[in-house]
Amino acid sequence: MQVASDLDRFDQAILTTLAEDGRISITDLAKRIGLSKSPTQARLRRLEEQGVIIGYRAMLNPIRLGLDHVAFVEVRLSDTREAALQAFNLAVARVPQIEQAHMIAGNFDYLLKVRCRDMTDYRSVLGDRISTLPHVASTSTYVAMESVKEVMLTDTM
Repeated sequence: MQVASDLDRFDQAILTTLAEDGRISITDLAKRIGLSKSPTQARLRRLEEQGVIIGYRAMLNPIRLGLDHVAFVEVRLSDTREAALQAFNLAVARVPQIEQAHMIAGNFDYLLKVRCRDMTDYRSVLGDRISTLPHVASTSTYVAMESVKEVMLTDTM
């Protein structure tokens, strides 16, 4: 499904506006993008049906929640056949401290972004959760000292 190239300036305006304020009313959204309410609603519904908009949620500040320890973990698997990858992927999804997981083409198999309260909490997550995931052979940890820029998917529009 080729969607990105089908987005016109109104669709882009809807996406940009919703990325800034997901709670905006349809009436205000329509005014902001320069269309009437009905076509704006129709476009919004189409963007949702096409999977361009995948949901709405509150964005939480992890620092205010006491989750200011960020570590990036390289994971090497002992088995990279499809069944092993699927088992690992499913298990990763069940670990709430893993914010992101990316399969990597390189010297290791996955890069995980892990967010915890502190180093003690991280050591527990690494030992009790990450190291026990299916097919994990080894890990290497890189602790972030400061977040200089965190880009949300919506920031690229």
